[in-house]
Amino acid sequence: MIELDFNKGDGLIPAIAQDYATGDVLMMAYINRESWELTLKTGIVHYWSRSRNKLWKKGESSGNVQEVKEIRVDCDNDTILIKVNQIGDAACHEGYRSCFFRVVKGDDLQIDGERVFDPEEVYGGKQ
Repeated sequence: MIELDFNKGDGLIPAIAQDYATGDVLMMAYINRESWELTLKTGIVHYWSRSRNKLWKKGESSGNVQEVKEIRVDCDNDTILIKVNQIGDAACHEGYRSCFFRVVKGDDLQIDGERVFDPEEVYGGKQ
């Protein structure tokens, strides 16, 4: 069994989601042991939501599911890179394809990209 080091981050480790086909970095979230095991078992990415303090199957509300294509583990066993087939148009809860839709320009953040969906319509304000 693969043993990740969940001790360093109080039971959580960072998980970076990358589009398997394009290489685009889609998002970063956290996993705990339970979400790790469910991800391995189901082939669908599960995370731990720190804001809601609960297990979160990616796409359960939006339909934008992440299907596992490959998982890479860093040298310290405390961060994972999940290469995914992004089912649906967006990974970001704000309606963008990637959570990294803002670019630093001097002292400002500028949006680089178009919203794929309206988060109010999808989540009804429950983000």
